[in-house]
Amino acid sequence: MLLRGRTAIVTGAGRGLGRAEALELARLGARVVVNDFGSPSRDGSGEASATPARRTVAAIEAEGGTAVAHHGDVADFEQARELVQLAVGTYGRLDILVNNAGILRDRMVFSMTEDEWDSVIRVHLKGHFNTTHFAAAHWRERSKEAGHPVYGRIVNTSSEAFLAGSPGQPNYAAAKGGIIGLTTSTATALAKYGVRANAICPRARTRMTDDVFAGVPAPGEGLDPLAAEHVSPLVAYLASPPADGVNGQVFVVHGGMVAVVSSPRVEARFDTAKEAFGVEELDGLLTPYYAERAGGGGFAMTDVLSLRHE
Repeated sequence: MLLRGRTAIVTGAGRGLGRAEALELARLGARVVVNDFGSPSRDGSGEASATPARRTVAAIEAEGGTAVAHHGDVADFEQARELVQLAVGTYGRLDILVNNAGILRDRMVFSMTEDEWDSVIRVHLKGHFNTTHFAAAHWRERSKEAGHPVYGRIVNTSSEAFLAGSPGQPNYAAAKGGIIGLTTSTATALAKYGVRANAICPRARTRMTDDVFAGVPAPGEGLDPLAAEHVSPLVAYLASPPADGVNGQVFVVHGGMVAVVSSPRVEARFDTAKEAFGVEELDGLLTPYYAERAGGGGFAMTDVLSLRHE
């Protein structure tokens, strides 16, 4: 059991990807703090309802694992603090943070409202920052007290929408692009404390993506290529000791396939023949370059959408 004795937080773990990730981490021995936003309601007898977070906890406990539920909003700074404090207070330490919580408010950029933009950026990008902030502070303090690096793993959830430039998701694509920047910055900043931070771009059929994959039928038998269970093993690996040499990386994962995404490269360089560029000189260099450029594509990595398990 690779993660025996480790403590993990998984956000948005009441359903879908987060639930599958929490179950996989618990299967490998981790004690899991299951976060999913929403307080339990009460019926006429005063009994609290079984929230999605508590149902995930129950599923973990039914398999002999250890877990506790947290119903706070990770996009709220203080509630994110409480989430990390719950992990440390309950189990004595935090070792693994899996940021998964998110929402969709899809619309074309010319139709999107301010609230649709703000809410997606808040939950995805600020939510990732909030939990990372408090987890990082915990690991830094532990490392300083110990006088050596400690064990810390962060797995953030980005998306192919950022890589490919999803046209109907400007808010979501922007948030997921920001998460890549947050991940690489965190990986660099925390490496000396023993922390490893990586990001995944998963493709899975969940409640959040029902509309996205509505036209992709599930198979009649066998594991759905869009099942969350194709994603959770990679998350568990990145959370485990063998992944100590993996840091600041981005992975695309779905349907029995894991692809490592390389960093951007400089495709071409132009130098002025004068002291500084003018528009005319740039026109003479860049216009013919783009006229002859194969494919004429932009920065978006649209070929990522064609990746399939072979």
